[in-house]
Amino acid sequence: MPKLSLRDLDLAHKRVLIRVDFNVPIKDGTILDDTRIVETLPTIEYALRHKAKVILCSHLGRPKGKPVAAMSLRPIVDHLRTLLDQRIDDGENVAFSPDCIGDVAREMANQLESGQTLLLENLRFHPGEEANDPVFARKLASLCDIFVNDAFGTAHRAHASTEGITHFVPKSAMGLLLEKEMNFLGKVLAQPDKPFVAIIGGSKVSDKIEIINALLDKADAILIGGAMAYTFLNAQGQTTGKSLAEPDKQDVARAALAKAEERGVKFLLPVDHVLADKFAADAHTQVFSGSEDFPPDRMALDIGPDTVELFSTEIVRAETILWNGPMGVFELAPFATGTNAIAEAVAANRDATSIVGGGDSVSAIRKSGLADRITHISTGGGASLEFLEGKTLPGIAALTEK
Repeated sequence: MPKLSLRDLDLAHKRVLIRVDFNVPIKDGTILDDTRIVETLPTIEYALRHKAKVILCSHLGRPKGKPVAAMSLRPIVDHLRTLLDQRIDDGENVAFSPDCIGDVAREMANQLESGQTLLLENLRFHPGEEANDPVFARKLASLCDIFVNDAFGTAHRAHASTEGITHFVPKSAMGLLLEKEMNFLGKVLAQPDKPFVAIIGGSKVSDKIEIINALLDKADAILIGGAMAYTFLNAQGQTTGKSLAEPDKQDVARAALAKAEERGVKFLLPVDHVLADKFAADAHTQVFSGSEDFPPDRMALDIGPDTVELFSTEIVRAETILWNGPMGVFELAPFATGTNAIAEAVAANRDATSIVGGGDSVSAIRKSGLADRITHISTGGGASLEFLEGKTLPGIAALTEK
């Protein structure tokens, strides 16, 4: 059923608790990447402009149920003030609560005026958050009149701040970011424009086989890169030297290949590879092509130029493109060429709806400077995978139906 959106609610003078994803890298009090904060600004701004009393809650890192100074959300306050000042001249109205529940948090929430914002301390400083403890969830709910989930990256987890809280509030709704994610990813699941090309990379078949199987029912072509490609090549009888592979997943790989053939889905594997003598930036490299066995002392760390051309041919004629996972070890410069070339090909197809999800492929797109040419960059790694696999996400299922 369609879920309530922030836009469906009367927010004026209401305490609105927004679950955001401020799980950002912080070093010595400095935020190294504020993408997740920036992505949820439209929701915060919308609530403030509609005279809500905004309360923000998030986790940061894995403090294992106890306070850890290095994982405090306090450094985010000043940055959030600056970002809001740039949008609505409202930064000075952001306060910080040293706890997310308890007397101080409750008093600060009750003292909020319309148009003011309160950021609560790290939810995971309490074991009740990850345990989805109803007592903890009820305490969170007591701070607000309305609950809004805008943290797509945690929607696949049944935690107190994503699922539990919905049982103790009158209404719970999607934020604008969560709504945007559902619109783009939902279209891929329901009715993608054709041809639909999925580019799947990463290291392990075991991590991606469920999404591959789901996409075999929808995609016209699936392009496989990254180390997972070598399990598929092994399943076809090619040995791949010291390349990372999963010998125990060859049957799974063969079943996917057979399903693709049965469904008439193009299932493209790399036809050439950048081989190296070691996993290092100063490795000796060579381009190896064909279906012969790899040299036994070499490992593949990127796709080669012929594979880039093969994949790009499919990408250029696509109407819908989904990309999850890099084509090689893009963190090391000698092995970033394939991933960067695929990023260029995806960005160059301006007529297609392009969706990039998963931490590594998002990092690659941002590193390449092409992010503004992608239709939608998903903020959820595991959440986007599970959604596309057809799984129910607890943090979305629990929201109020329209």
